[in-house]
Amino acid sequence: MKRILLTGGMTALLLVLSCLVSVPSRGQQPNYDESKVPSYTLPDPLVRENGKAVRSRRAWERKRRPELLSLFSDQMFGVVPPAPEGLHFKVVKVVSDAFGGLATMKEVEVCFDADETQSLLLLLFVPNAASGPVPAFLGINFRGNHATTDEPSVSLPSEERMRRYGPDYQCDPRGVQQRRWPYRDILSRGYAVATFYTGDVDPDYHDGFHNGVHGLLDGDKPRTGSSWATISAWAWGLSRALDYLETDPDVDGAKVAVIGHSRLGKTALWAGATDPRFALVVSNNSGCGGAALSKRCFGETVGRINQVFPHWFCDNFKQYGGKEDTLPFDQHELLALIAPRPLYVASASEDLWADPHGEYLSLIHAAPVYRLYGEDAVTTPEMPAPGEGRMAGKTAYHLRPGPHDINIYDWSRYMDFADRFLK
Repeated sequence: MKRILLTGGMTALLLVLSCLVSVPSRGQQPNYDESKVPSYTLPDPLVRENGKAVRSRRAWERKRRPELLSLFSDQMFGVVPPAPEGLHFKVVKVVSDAFGGLATMKEVEVCFDADETQSLLLLLFVPNAASGPVPAFLGINFRGNHATTDEPSVSLPSEERMRRYGPDYQCDPRGVQQRRWPYRDILSRGYAVATFYTGDVDPDYHDGFHNGVHGLLDGDKPRTGSSWATISAWAWGLSRALDYLETDPDVDGAKVAVIGHSRLGKTALWAGATDPRFALVVSNNSGCGGAALSKRCFGETVGRINQVFPHWFCDNFKQYGGKEDTLPFDQHELLALIAPRPLYVASASEDLWADPHGEYLSLIHAAPVYRLYGEDAVTTPEMPAPGEGRMAGKTAYHLRPGPHDINIYDWSRYMDFADRFLK
């Protein structure tokens, strides 16, 4: 089988090694030294498991892509179920003068079953200046819809929802994370933006998969090594939100970009891989299990992430902790599953825990699949300096100065990128 051999001697990231972040470790110290990255071999995304090379789009789409999708499902994220038969939508609130008249706000119950025992509450803003359906950004939030904005018309979570979120849920003040959701800027650029809270789909703690959509859809079915876990559940939720957006007359459902930061960046990548309806995919500081190459063993590792967050990935993925060299895939192949759609990966210079260099390498090693479609892609070996980026064809990357975060610097570049493909 043709493989890509790399070594740990790459030095491009030395520009930011002085900006080490301190992250507690259980059982081992994380590696932040490029010289200590082990030699590793990346599987070629264009070589099938039987050793045959993929030389056409047809072979990729009919043979290799399903093979990779099955591999990631079985060994990492778990198998995502289809939309439930009872899925339906209810627009429960409309405010036409949100943000002082800039936008119309809608709150939509995306109900997962006919009995409406469980749902996600989708928050949607649409620019009032639009003359027709507009492209949209869709992402999940960490602390509740109300925490993403100071707009007073956004509902606070009901007591019923807070009970569903679990005893440890704390209702944060309105707008506590509005810095990460610059709605006014996004709306002024002509985009709609939609979001929902993680807990509406699955709680972000290890509850044995009894609550959230696992409890609803799995019932008493025994779990296996490839049963879907929390990141797969969140990705499933993004697809259900897209199901609604495709019906909204104010949104162009064929031009929805999925976006995520950190663990939700991992989720956005998996959603983009499993649901080709997403027109553009953005991964912000997604790190291990997202865009970063696992075999580099830099910053957060497979062993560490499964130890601290045992609910994120399926049980089969745990066997690769401390044995990253035995992985039958790596994250560049996850990115390749998004081809030929536009893909933007971004890192932060001080966020070495997420391995910015590994995220960049992953993107450039997904390029062969984009080229198979005749699309240009980022392939420059040298990583950009903090404050700089790379853009070629349908892929892009930037290294933002600063820590693990998402802010207007990132959003502005994502919108610039989206302008090329969604407008």
